[in-house]
Amino acid sequence: MAGFADLEVQYLRIHGYDRAFVKTGKGPAVLLLHGIGMSHNSWADVIPLLARNHTVIAPDLLGHGASDKPRADYTLGGYANGMRDLLALLGIPRVTVVGHSFGGGVAMQFAYQYPHLVERFVLVDSGGLGRSVNPGLRLLAVPGTGPFVAAISRPSVRRRMIPTLRRLHATRLPLTQDLGGLADVYEEFADPKARAAFRHVLRAVVDWRGQVITMLDRGYLAEYMPALVVWGAKDLVIPVRHAYSAKELIPGARLEIFEDCGHMPHEDDPQRFATVIHNFIASTPASVWDPRVFRDALASGPVVRRRTPSEIDLTEVPEPA
Repeated sequence: MAGFADLEVQYLRIHGYDRAFVKTGKGPAVLLLHGIGMSHNSWADVIPLLARNHTVIAPDLLGHGASDKPRADYTLGGYANGMRDLLALLGIPRVTVVGHSFGGGVAMQFAYQYPHLVERFVLVDSGGLGRSVNPGLRLLAVPGTGPFVAAISRPSVRRRMIPTLRRLHATRLPLTQDLGGLADVYEEFADPKARAAFRHVLRAVVDWRGQVITMLDRGYLAEYMPALVVWGAKDLVIPVRHAYSAKELIPGARLEIFEDCGHMPHEDDPQRFATVIHNFIASTPASVWDPRVFRDALASGPVVRRRTPSEIDLTEVPEPA
């Protein structure tokens, strides 16, 4: 099997824009969706492991990586549409969709809009499960921060800052676990179009008060679809309490906490991550789309269930106002 470095980046032109992706392996299809400001490269260590038993598709979302970066629709719904179109052109009828951070929001939106295309879904340190988010992202979402981002993206600044962030990340000292991912995003800022796309995407989901869009009002619709929630306990971007919120929202979901990992457990511990994904797929039957069940769930609405004290996890902290 080819290693990740040997994989060819392919392109498909959809609605006039080039979409980059890698596709490898054989078996049940897995769609990997990266976070904001990242690319398919964030899955570099995971793709070869998953490709042993699965067909893996890892796109660069529009505005990211090697995909085009137009002034276009960067909403969650727009990205979900783009994934539907990509899979249609690739002739892939159904997938297990795995979404990290912003990609988790896209994964949830994709499962909500196109449940007949989704066999299972996996949320990895996902957005869309509460309001809290790192204050730095709140700051970048404030209108007028474009000149600041441009200033810190100058080559002279990046040449100093990116190696520094990577060195700090390598120390594994407290509060450094997510600096490697920050360096990856920062590296993409060399491209002005990538910076503009980043701001458009961020402002679609975050404002100065935190995350704008959550699935908290629609999560009950996922009850009949196998779900897995993976989270790094040391996540500095989105707090781990959101993992417990997801488990509460989707009672049938499995929960995997990576105790020594930050916001990117698939990079911090790719072997364990790939094993968890493989075992989840192997042990759960694909969801069966039934429009009658969906209609009945919509008509009934969410079931409010009072938890017993033993069911309340002590790590949960009330969401700030």
